Amino acid sequence: MITTVLFDLDGVIRHFDPEVATRAEQRHGLAAGVIGRTAFDGSLIGGVVAGQMSRAEWVERIGDAIGSGDAAREWASQQGRIDPALPALAEELAGRGLRTAILTNGTDTIPAEVAALGLTGMFAPIFNTADLGYAKPDPRAFALVLDALGCAAQSVFFTDDSAGNVAAAAALGFPAHVFDGVEGLRAALRDHGIDVG
Repeated sequence: MITTVLFDLDGVIRHFDPEVATRAEQRHGLAAGVIGRTAFDGSLIGGVVAGQMSRAEWVERIGDAIGSGDAAREWASQQGRIDPALPALAEELAGRGLRTAILTNGTDTIPAEVAALGLTGMFAPIFNTADLGYAKPDPRAFALVLDALGCAAQSVFFTDDSAGNVAAAAALGFPAHVFDGVEGLRAALRDHGIDVG
């Protein structure tokens, strides 16, 4: 029986405007796409989401790599937007007695970001890989979450926009769904016996 719905944050609940990077690149005379390629290169993103460096250090290293600290800071300053359908779904799930939580490949600033976005208390607990020390799709990240929740993988429905993260969770026994929009998520929840509209 599913007791918890575990959401990814970015790409599911929160979304960023890709045009912010495009405008920063154009304004600072950089090649198109260089900010994203650099920021999410394995050597950089892996360290910050596993808690091995601060977000500020990550942004500084991005700036050094692309040759423009101003462009990196401009890109990194965006808060993103919340898809209002996701908090509404979380409230609906909570009303049916399910726990709604987040597991995000995040940085040391996630608590402040969550508060600024008004998500505090709406999803609980919020698991941040920068605190866990392991990032998705590492099985150790999922194991730490299960230990904290005090339940088996089979009772935690997991959704993420990364197919690799979803595959890793499914391999551990989580009912899991690749997020492709709230209607698809609602259908997947219903397929797993969760009564949502």
